[in-house]
Amino acid sequence: MTGSNNPVRVLAGDIGGTKTRLAVFEVTATDLVTVVEQNYHSQEHASLLEITQDFLEHHSVSVTAACFGIAGPVRHNEVHTTNLPWHISSMQIAEHTGITRVFLLNDLEANAWGISALSADDFFSLQTAAGDPEGNRAIIAAGTGLGEAGLVHDGVKLLPFATEGGHTDFSPSSELEIELLRYLQQRYRHVSWERLLSGPGLVLIHEFLSDFHKREVPAWLVEEMHEGDPASAISIAAQSQRDDICEQSLQLFVHLYGVEAGNLALKTMASGGLYIGGGIAPKILDAMKDGTFIEAFLAKGRMQALLQEIPVQVILNDKAALYGPAVFAGYRLSADA
Repeated sequence: MTGSNNPVRVLAGDIGGTKTRLAVFEVTATDLVTVVEQNYHSQEHASLLEITQDFLEHHSVSVTAACFGIAGPVRHNEVHTTNLPWHISSMQIAEHTGITRVFLLNDLEANAWGISALSADDFFSLQTAAGDPEGNRAIIAAGTGLGEAGLVHDGVKLLPFATEGGHTDFSPSSELEIELLRYLQQRYRHVSWERLLSGPGLVLIHEFLSDFHKREVPAWLVEEMHEGDPASAISIAAQSQRDDICEQSLQLFVHLYGVEAGNLALKTMASGGLYIGGGIAPKILDAMKDGTFIEAFLAKGRMQALLQEIPVQVILNDKAALYGPAVFAGYRLSADA
């Protein structure tokens, strides 16, 4: 992963709207070894710099480089985070920490880099296919938001690249989805795929279906949504078959997830494979594998035969987004050596 078997120590970060994870890894050409790791609640801190300084103060480790995967568009080594009020600058972090090499990546680009550090047990296959070993690949990940990235094959290896595809326009394809779009347009100026394919998106779908069917939300569900994570409460109620509106909400969510995954696979010509990352998919795996997702993924008319040849896998290991920045930093250090 560094191009050699001489280990380098890298500070890696997975920066999300809810949780920030930092870790120091020893990186070689073939392995990642965790030296120390710590989680932070993102909302409790004013900046990534504050978190990074706290981490370095509490752990006596020296590093050659740092790399952070961040939800948001990274431009010129700076980013304004999408789901946090943070402005992050690699130069600022370098100046205040003394780490001379600091890299910033879009979080899904970072996730894509982390795929190479996973084992076969870290995946669950939704569609088994041979795929094109020299074809591009893509990753889509619903969590706090919706991330999308590609991996282009340059003839030798796969190189990840970032997109902001999650913020493209939601496109309904049924009467119910048209009503859903109209419902959301009354509240938002722009209705993106992320508006629906995320934790908050599942809550919005549930609100819409409750209103559409003129059903009052049960008191026990209102209480569970208030006391904990609303999306998690809806998902658990759906999977335990405690409420039919929750079941319909989860089914519609999974259907739309499959639709947009198919869109991404076609736009990136991901003939080598489509990965599903993020924190939601492993938690709703039974719903993901009941056929709803793949049926929606394949429903692209004349392109169905092409999509049937693409392997589709859920990433079960949530460390991919943390491994990725370490892999990327090792790659850059090796390339610059």
